[in-house]
Amino acid sequence: MHKDRYHLHRPLYHQSLFKWRLNFCGFFGLAAWLLLMGSTPVYAAHPSPAGGDIPAIAIIIDDLGNGYERDKRAVLLPGNLSYAFLPHTPYTAELAELAYRLHKDILLHLPMQATAAESLGPGALTLDMSARQLRQTFLASLASVPHAIGVNNHMGSLLTQHPGHMQWLMQAIAESGDLFFVDSFTAPKSVAYKIATENRIPNVKRNVFLDSDRSSTAIRQQFYRLLAVARKNGIALAIGHPYPETLAVLETLLPTLAERGVRLVPVSQLIYLENQRIRTWRASLSH
Repeated sequence: MHKDRYHLHRPLYHQSLFKWRLNFCGFFGLAAWLLLMGSTPVYAAHPSPAGGDIPAIAIIIDDLGNGYERDKRAVLLPGNLSYAFLPHTPYTAELAELAYRLHKDILLHLPMQATAAESLGPGALTLDMSARQLRQTFLASLASVPHAIGVNNHMGSLLTQHPGHMQWLMQAIAESGDLFFVDSFTAPKSVAYKIATENRIPNVKRNVFLDSDRSSTAIRQQFYRLLAVARKNGIALAIGHPYPETLAVLETLLPTLAERGVRLVPVSQLIYLENQRIRTWRASLSH
């Protein structure tokens, strides 16, 4: 269904996982792999990215697919941004193809039930679904977003707090190929990223929302906050939306990242960097 996910310009860790599955299939290969990894979450091999210790940020633009001109402007932003498309929307297929040609990371922006009664749109996962219904809905949504290599949640402040439903979702994600998961972290009690890790799904959690306040001043302040988090932790992830105010700020500030000593990477590469950071921290504890 997503065989083109392994195109040469896609993140290299997807190719590595694919080759591993071909070369180590079978019981003995799996046993050896599990013995080697122990309790460490499975992240695929990825070459050390250029940039060394330069702080890295990733930015995901959410909610794409319902507006053509607005969303196309977002896709054409400069640099390695990542794009999350809502399923079953009028312009998702066309604009995801454009993003793919521009070598961008593409995610399924999966609607999930919120604590407030909000319209979720088609393809939403809800608390009243059975495991089978949830899996079928997820698979149909994934199929509607060409070239998707990852998943993040749209809303979901209720559903992401429910371990059972998150376990069903992560099982469906694990069965669907080499996908990663981004917890948009719309609720402080979200367990989505934790259960993704338990299911050995590469994952990362959002640090900053760029445009909860849509004023240009507030968006700039959040952008600078994103840079500060990256300088402190080495990496940081922001989520924004295709609002005119957000796009205007990004068009102005993204070209200044090099002079600010920060690099912009695809979210797939940020996940690799996060895994490196965790391994370094664990190694330091063992000494």
